[in-house]
Amino acid sequence: MDALPRPGSRLDITPLQLPGPLAPLGARLYRPSDARQPLPALLYLHGGGFVAGSLDEADAIACALAHQAGVAVLSVAYSLAPRCPFPAAPEDAYAALVWLGSHGPHWGLDARRLGVGGDDAGGSIAAALALIARDRNGPALAAQILIGPMLDPSMTLLGDPARLGSDLLPQTCAQRYAQYLPRPQARLHPYAAPLTSRRLHGLPPTYLATARCDVLHREAEHYASALIAAGVPTQITRFDVTHAGLLQHPPLLTELAAFLHQRLGAWGAPGHAILPSP
Repeated sequence: MDALPRPGSRLDITPLQLPGPLAPLGARLYRPSDARQPLPALLYLHGGGFVAGSLDEADAIACALAHQAGVAVLSVAYSLAPRCPFPAAPEDAYAALVWLGSHGPHWGLDARRLGVGGDDAGGSIAAALALIARDRNGPALAAQILIGPMLDPSMTLLGDPARLGSDLLPQTCAQRYAQYLPRPQARLHPYAAPLTSRRLHGLPPTYLATARCDVLHREAEHYASALIAAGVPTQITRFDVTHAGLLQHPPLLTELAAFLHQRLGAWGAPGHAILPSP
């Protein structure tokens, strides 16, 4: 397919259709147009609480990461609940990762330098994908980034929204989990509840970002502690923003770029965050 240039951004953006377990998956591939190939690649999964979100909503963070970190970003539109409950979304993500490992070189990507990332529900699916890839001996991952992830359907570690000034409410989380996990027994599966997993060894180096004004930050920080205890190199930062404000926070983008530069050997040097043009 023809690359669609984004004016002034020095990025090539290519729409794709990837083979999925149930149906083709929409995707966009973002590549720095002036980068040396082969490029490391990050598979990115958008947020939306498992029931919403789109490639358009992930466009800004995908552009920012490709531009600032000098990596290719494959943004994937996975199946949404309630029409397609768990495990549809993690299986879609794994299919996209397999495609990236097999077909990435055709697009100038280095299949030996792959990462996965996501925000909100996409962070949960990214964490699940890291577990799946390890368990199935799938394409090796060199990094994962989890931004304000939803990791615990039991919601036992949620903070007090009033005290935190959270823009995300426990009732909203409960509604989204009910649609994503309509069968109660599914809530115990580690691919649906990464925080419950007792097998965290062998996962890729992890960057985890939380927001102070977010009921989810405690569970994400518990997951970071569990990763560290399992010997997984883990970096975690809590930012003084809301859940929704994380993706637009320049210091987060700076840290993400530095992490990807270190773990994927990206060509771009870390520095000040560059927000994409509107």
